Amino acid sequence: MGFLLVLLVIILIIAAMSIKIVKQSEVYIIERLGKFYKVADAGLTIIIPFFDHVRSVVSLKQQTMDVPPQGVITKDNVTITIDTVVFYQITDPAKAVYEIQSLKKGIEYLAITTIRDIIGKMDLDETFSSRDGINNKLRVVLDEATDRWGCKIDRVEIKDITPPADIRDAMEKEMNAERNKRALILESEAQRQSAITIAEGKKQAAILEAEADKEARIRRAAGEAQAIREVADAKAKEIQMVYDAMKKADPNDTLVQLKSLEALEEVAKGDANKVFIPFEATSALSSLGAIKEVLKDKDKK
Repeated sequence: MGFLLVLLVIILIIAAMSIKIVKQSEVYIIERLGKFYKVADAGLTIIIPFFDHVRSVVSLKQQTMDVPPQGVITKDNVTITIDTVVFYQITDPAKAVYEIQSLKKGIEYLAITTIRDIIGKMDLDETFSSRDGINNKLRVVLDEATDRWGCKIDRVEIKDITPPADIRDAMEKEMNAERNKRALILESEAQRQSAITIAEGKKQAAILEAEADKEARIRRAAGEAQAIREVADAKAKEIQMVYDAMKKADPNDTLVQLKSLEALEEVAKGDANKVFIPFEATSALSSLGAIKEVLKDKDKK
């Protein structure tokens, strides 16, 4: 009975050593007699105790690694501190275990040397304005270097670029001066635009006033002309009425001439610029001239 109990315990121990449960997004590197045997994927895996053992558990998730802040020198001899983070994922677990002693250390050292090389070719101002370019260069270089380690570099991000204190102070003063300059430029532009708008408004007002005055003059002249025409028409109608009345009365020539002169006198008193004299009136005028000459002759005698 005791033997069976011991045998059962041994069987349970062997079973526990033989059966391995691999979690999702992980793989086991299995070695047999010290040599790589296989990569066990997620699920149930059976190994032979005392012959096989799990060399390493490798995660297939995307992982992050903070690269310690590094002091680097720019092209214009300014020492700045750069803080970087690397996003990577293992694509070949066997290479990641057997091709390098420590994958994280290898990525870290590569990132440091690459950052120093890239920043050493750039000016200080360029490092602040070219973060995307620096990130892309770092990713490409690291991805190519780590490919033989079964690793893919997805992204590289610069978290912070810290210049020396005196450089920061100078940059802040420069930024303040630039902001003040932009504010003055904007204020001057606003004043100029305001002056232009006011001048344009005055110009439009003057044009409209001149147009209104012109229109008033035209309308006034048209009214005066219309009044003159109406007065002239009225006087012409009066003359015509007198002429018609005289014609109906069948007067003698002397009376016609006298009435014509009276009508002519009334027309001359009007405001019209032109006076229309009937043909008979001209005969009367000539007769008056003849009578005047006769009277002069009598006075002389």
